[in-house]
Amino acid sequence: MKHNIVKILSIKHITHDVLQLVTEKPEEYNFTPGQATEVSINKPEWKGKKNPFTFTCLPEDDFLEFSIKTYPEHKGVTNELLTLKKEDELILHDVFGAISYKGEGVFIAGGAGVTPFISIFRYLHSKNEIGNNKLIFANKTKADIILEKEFTDLLGSNFINILFDEKVEGYAYGQITKDFLKDYINDTIKNVYVCGPPPMMEAILKQLSNLHVSKKTITVEAI
Repeated sequence: MKHNIVKILSIKHITHDVLQLVTEKPEEYNFTPGQATEVSINKPEWKGKKNPFTFTCLPEDDFLEFSIKTYPEHKGVTNELLTLKKEDELILHDVFGAISYKGEGVFIAGGAGVTPFISIFRYLHSKNEIGNNKLIFANKTKADIILEKEFTDLLGSNFINILFDEKVEGYAYGQITKDFLKDYINDTIKNVYVCGPPPMMEAILKQLSNLHVSKKTITVEAI
């Protein structure tokens, strides 16, 4: 299996627990918006520990970018990322991913499950093809929303936030229910994209089934 060693160009927090990590891009390194790669840290004790992270840059960029939710309590790879700095090295492994853009529709994300959609929306914006795509983004609190300003700028009123641990004026509150979804999903919707933690995915797929959304129109990937 081919792998690439790349240096970190920059690393910073974009929310209280999400890192934006920018690295070198190997020559002839390709991916499509929505795809991911397995990443390990180029230190002896961490080389064998791989985590999947989604590319959040554009394929044509001359760097690679990842937006990574960190879990310090797990004492794993994401916690170790918090100790890294510019010039430290990562190891990139195979590119993979089930999420790819198939046409205009409704994107539903939970937490870090939004990361495949970041590259897709940036790509559509670069082609002036945002159209009437919608993003429903579920988070615990407002502070957890990844790239809120960018998504608002890209999508305007088609960026729909719902919070389930905090009531904030102007934001929907609670779980994503059938009644909530039917305001945005109808017979004219040809594509639904879903990514998030497995329990959230199961709940969303059940609600979509209750709305008689055809499985053929649904693209899913768990985080």
